[in-house]
Amino acid sequence: MSIEQQIDQLRNELRQHNHNYYILDAPTISDYEFDMKLKELQDLEAKYPEYYDANSPTLRVGGAVTKNFDTIVHEQRMYSLDNSYSKEDLLDWEKRIKKMVDGEIQYTCELKYDGASINLTYENGELVRAVTRGDGIQGDDVTTNIKTIKSVPLKLNGNYPPKFNIRGEIILPFEGFAKMNEERIALGEEPYANPRNTASGSLKLQDSSEVAKRPLDCLLYSIVGERLGIATQFENLEKARDWGFKVPAESKLVNTIDEVLEFVNYWDEHRHALPYETDGVVIKVNDLLQQDELGFTAKAPRWAMAYKFKAEQASTILEEITYQVGRTGAITPVANLAPVALAGTTVKRASLHNADQIEKLDVRVGDTVFVEKGGEIIPKIVGVNFQKRDSKSKPTQYITHCPECGTELIRKEGEAQHYCPNVDGCAPQIIGRIQHYISRKAMDIEGLGGETVALLVNEGLITDYADLYELKKEQVIPLERMAEKSADNLITGIEKSKEIPFERVLFGLGIRYVGETVAKKLAKHYKTINAVIDASEEDLVNVDEIGIKIAESVREFFGQEKNRTLVTRLKDFGVQLEISAEKLANQTDTLKGQTFVVSGVFEKISRNELKKMIEDNGGKVSSSISSKTSFVVAGANMGPSKLEKANKLEIPIIGEDDFLLKIK
Repeated sequence: MSIEQQIDQLRNELRQHNHNYYILDAPTISDYEFDMKLKELQDLEAKYPEYYDANSPTLRVGGAVTKNFDTIVHEQRMYSLDNSYSKEDLLDWEKRIKKMVDGEIQYTCELKYDGASINLTYENGELVRAVTRGDGIQGDDVTTNIKTIKSVPLKLNGNYPPKFNIRGEIILPFEGFAKMNEERIALGEEPYANPRNTASGSLKLQDSSEVAKRPLDCLLYSIVGERLGIATQFENLEKARDWGFKVPAESKLVNTIDEVLEFVNYWDEHRHALPYETDGVVIKVNDLLQQDELGFTAKAPRWAMAYKFKAEQASTILEEITYQVGRTGAITPVANLAPVALAGTTVKRASLHNADQIEKLDVRVGDTVFVEKGGEIIPKIVGVNFQKRDSKSKPTQYITHCPECGTELIRKEGEAQHYCPNVDGCAPQIIGRIQHYISRKAMDIEGLGGETVALLVNEGLITDYADLYELKKEQVIPLERMAEKSADNLITGIEKSKEIPFERVLFGLGIRYVGETVAKKLAKHYKTINAVIDASEEDLVNVDEIGIKIAESVREFFGQEKNRTLVTRLKDFGVQLEISAEKLANQTDTLKGQTFVVSGVFEKISRNELKKMIEDNGGKVSSSISSKTSFVVAGANMGPSKLEKANKLEIPIIGEDDFLLKIK
């Protein structure tokens, strides 16, 4: 046997033993025997580096150091899920989806794991990239760290597609978490707070050998890609298992919402016997064609719903109410609490939302309050234990002046929150606007974080986001914790932000109610910032999905001379304030004013490509047929009720060839 064959044989043996131990939980050799084989392979690889393999089992031990994690755009967006808390919520969801798809609906029920979301990319059966969820649009490349996790297959078994993505959660089992904390306490260090945060933090450690020491696990739940030959979500899970992924066996295929609730109730009671954290059940429409028909809202898939287990509650003392000022001047009251353990974390603060909420609950300093951690990340106060209230306590008086700049607060009619109107002189508002501008979904300026922004403002170096482009290296080097390399990175990051596309700049401007999706709609419709500035309220309302509230806010923002000056300065610095010529070349007005419904399976292009073509040519894609529908683009297996409705409303039905001719 040649050296190359010996190395290949050892790698294959170790991969199989790894699979048996970490995926099947059925080892066939002892740990000692495994270690001996691993050492033999390490020695051979060291002696014969010409047979290097990026996915060798020896690389599981880590060792590579990553100083900066590259930002990678996801090929398919990683959406969050809508939450439900009752049978009524689920029935409402079912009612909505039954209006949109034909035929019987089956559901796949899966446990919702509380970890760090990950997207793994495989090509020709080998792991090529691992990217964190990030903001759903883009995340960090943590491939080196992920390769140290033994339950992540580096090479696959069986008959897999040439390329696909698979999604799951990186979790830290209770047993491993407890052991890590034992070791930290023995060393006199602070124990980690909870498994979820520790798992998430592990992915961004710079030294992969440190990640390898942590008993992380990876549970997979969704294969994503084009033309994968998979018909259902349940088959999706089975295929993943066959190819070598760790897919929990608890998932179940059911036919009714009552069966869904049986699954929920069973696991609400039995979840504490699981080796890792779970905080609910994810219910998905099983048929992938039906999933395609249902599509997505701006934030979540219509075909999935997370049912959250009843929120955990604890009681503690409200020690103080403080007030925070946001970038829009909105005041948020915060309850500062005596520390209390809740849902695996120590809670010291909770949201009180606004003055109405404080009055409604009659919350007072010194009260014993009930704190809940439900679907929200930030805990909230849900009630007061009036039996424990001090008889001398007095009702909470909401502040009348800004806690930061002393300006008298205002509260507009119909608004829940109070606002500080001192837009240009209130430090948290100035800092908040710049922090929003540099945030990941906006300009994503590398080397510039929220703390550095605060430092730059407090030192008087900047007062708005346009000032960033005038910063010089010699100005920032003297700042606290700013070495020469950091200063170089900051200036380079600011310069590079001039390449960020128009829609993200528009979002970064911080116009009230103009979120990421609205910014894209406005950029696509108007193409340049000047056209947005010149648009009347009436014009704006005619843009797809822009309502009167957004239109008024856009007009108010650009109606202020200081904001128009800001935009002019950004333009002078070379920031992208119009859609690039390259992007415009791919866009036309051919389908302007026309609304399309896409239904069925297509041969030449995927449904997503077809929808993008409609939008790139000025058309609108709708999920349901109505009298406003211009055309239905139908592929194979178009739903009979959609066909019936289209015929009834006399909507023209065209095939993909007709559609492609239309845009040519």
